[in-house]
Amino acid sequence: LLAYIDKENLQVRKFEGNPYHPGSRGRNCAKGPATINQITDPDRILYPLKRKGPRGSGEWERVSWEEVLEAVAGRIRQALQEGRNNEVVYHVGRPGHEGYANRVLQAWGVDGHNSHTNICSAGARFGYAIWHGYDRPSPDHAHAKFILLISAHLESGHYFNPHAQRIIEGMMNGAKLAVMDPRLSNTASMADYWMPTYPGTEAAVLLAMAKVILDEGLYNATFLRDWVNWQEYMEKVRPDEEPTFDNFIKALREEYREYTPEFAAREAGISPEMIVEVARKIGEAGERFATHNWRSAGSGNLGGWAVARCLHFLNVLTGSVGTVGGTSPSGWNKFKPTFFDKPPAQKFWNELHFPNEYPLAHYEMSFLLPHFLKEGRGKLDVYFTRVFNPVWTYPDGFSWIEVLQDEEKIGLHVAMTPTWNETAYYADYVLPMGHAGERHDLISYETHSGMWIGFRQPVLREARRRMDKPVQFTYEANPGEVWEEDEFWIELSWRIDPDGSLGIRKHFLSPYRPGEKITIDEYYQYIFEHTPGLPEKAAEEGLTPLDYMRKYGAFEVEKTSYHKHLKTLSEEEMKGATVDQKTGQIIKDGKVIGVMIDGRPRVGFPTPSRKQEFYSQTLVDWGWPEYKIPVYIKSHVHEEFMERDKGDFPLVPTFRLPTLIHSRSGNAKWLVEISNRNPIWMHTSDAARLGIKTGDLVRVTTEIGYFVDKVWVTEGMKPGVVACSHHIGRWRRPQDRIGNRWATNTVRIEQVEKGKWRMRVIDGVRPFDSNDPDSRRIFWSDGGVHQNITHAVHPDPISGMHCW
Repeated sequence: LLAYIDKENLQVRKFEGNPYHPGSRGRNCAKGPATINQITDPDRILYPLKRKGPRGSGEWERVSWEEVLEAVAGRIRQALQEGRNNEVVYHVGRPGHEGYANRVLQAWGVDGHNSHTNICSAGARFGYAIWHGYDRPSPDHAHAKFILLISAHLESGHYFNPHAQRIIEGMMNGAKLAVMDPRLSNTASMADYWMPTYPGTEAAVLLAMAKVILDEGLYNATFLRDWVNWQEYMEKVRPDEEPTFDNFIKALREEYREYTPEFAAREAGISPEMIVEVARKIGEAGERFATHNWRSAGSGNLGGWAVARCLHFLNVLTGSVGTVGGTSPSGWNKFKPTFFDKPPAQKFWNELHFPNEYPLAHYEMSFLLPHFLKEGRGKLDVYFTRVFNPVWTYPDGFSWIEVLQDEEKIGLHVAMTPTWNETAYYADYVLPMGHAGERHDLISYETHSGMWIGFRQPVLREARRRMDKPVQFTYEANPGEVWEEDEFWIELSWRIDPDGSLGIRKHFLSPYRPGEKITIDEYYQYIFEHTPGLPEKAAEEGLTPLDYMRKYGAFEVEKTSYHKHLKTLSEEEMKGATVDQKTGQIIKDGKVIGVMIDGRPRVGFPTPSRKQEFYSQTLVDWGWPEYKIPVYIKSHVHEEFMERDKGDFPLVPTFRLPTLIHSRSGNAKWLVEISNRNPIWMHTSDAARLGIKTGDLVRVTTEIGYFVDKVWVTEGMKPGVVACSHHIGRWRRPQDRIGNRWATNTVRIEQVEKGKWRMRVIDGVRPFDSNDPDSRRIFWSDGGVHQNITHAVHPDPISGMHCW
């Protein structure tokens, strides 16, 4: 984004797209310009606050940053001195900063990083990682001939507006688009093929497509022969057969013979003809086949990780891995900065994050944390929540409320947030951290086939610097005393280790001024000076790398990032290496560093075989041999488990409203005006059978409770399936500080008995008086329904993903 600042009063007037940004190219969705709403929100938190009464009572007093730093640092220092390192935890909702917080935690010597990924994308990530060591896909939509999306979560509702742009470009150049989604999303409505699959059956359809591609000879034999670990499969699974490539293809056809289009059509409730037609289009696209799966089926279902695994199987069959118009590993397009200092890795394991019973969990099992604390597996002495709202976002939010109120389980809760949220109500300190244009940050995402780095900066601080009115700390330039995480962590770390005896302070010393504390400018100066190509580009304009990034906000590190697995190992890298004549693996110092392909030493993929792993010895070794190759796993909401006569429906609660941002846009009036309710989507046939019409109230009963919501009757929903967006239903209690009044209901929460809670809406959204005249023009009253709090936790036994 670009920020426009009034020089007279130093106020931000508007935000718009940055045309120099290689990812967005200056084109933004509604969320970009609406940042101005968040900056000027009349209810925002402007000063550090400390609770006065009991935790959750809603009583607060203003305190200074100095008091906060001393109190929190002292508590962490004592925990570290007493060897209670695992009692210090940092829980982040939307990670950014490209490794900043991880570096801080490693400097402290705590295994304290916890994230939201296992309620978001860990399922799909695991499915990709088991193939090639990278856990996210990076589709080259703009150059594709065929695009297949498993829902449209990322393209229309997440932070990847650049994907949407490039899908449009690809389609304008002749690409065809298919979308698997039981809901007619905006993207599905624009597709050439809408495939409303029954939730959890996507893998069956994908394997049926694989069968068509195999049976009709539409596969890329060269890629399969060179870059799939088929020899290992033949040796381990078919030791009595001659290990030839032709026999491998024959074996593939045999493995998937039962996945006929007719079988998949029965499972998914779509036509077999469409399955065959799409499969042929994929085969014809060949190396120009772009795919994507993020949440949706991967996060909704038991075994959801198999969906991404089977989707990537189609990329492998067509050879569209890392190609022009294909799908690359995310790591090829995502820039990793070089830090001025790298603390040693933690020397112990925090089982509150990675419990032993989930050995392959791809990310921290964060949604189980309150349950582990209740079981007495541990406790937290200092708990940071950074732009993180588990009470509202996570399943079973009442369990979070219970542990957040229990000071024996969580000693000190520090909520770092720019705005009030349902979790911050139960904090000891609420620390106002800057919105998008009020803090430093590094960003790099796999938006397209290139690689870039973006630099977010606190624009009022930068404006003051340009006007020769510099400040020492960002909170001196921001509204009120709003600070930023980056500087806060430096100051806090310095105070935790005042004399250097804990070994922390040395990791925050300036690389330019020996013995002195690093500044935020020096931190980014070092990174930009060590970004390939950036110093040279800056020099062309007579700028330092830091000043170049201050001016342009982004830098293109690589124009394109294709075929990186084909990188040839250098003579120096090959010195002292040996080649396994059977597997082609190149081994040096006991590690596999590459693979020989047609007589050339290639770096390959970061897997045990350095190839795409159709056969996974990892899953075999950890006790799941039934999943050694891509298979279809029936979801917990498979039709055979539905008791339709009792009113059972699979509920799809994972889709986003494209204009909203999880729990972070209730303070953006333009966005809430566009999207302010989350009804139950129900097909016309189901509504007719049940005697329901649009606007009627229904009670949705879950495993642990229920919620009541209005219904929207539509043909844009698959019959037999209902859906409800997770983006609406924000709330506050009468005793809570006002906040997010554009979006919040007022509710009454009562504990009926131990372990049983009830929430009742006592008032909806109402116009209010403020310095923003639009607050008196609010015309909507329905703040939606908080459904997530009624969901039970469903950990997938392999990926660790919560199955929504």
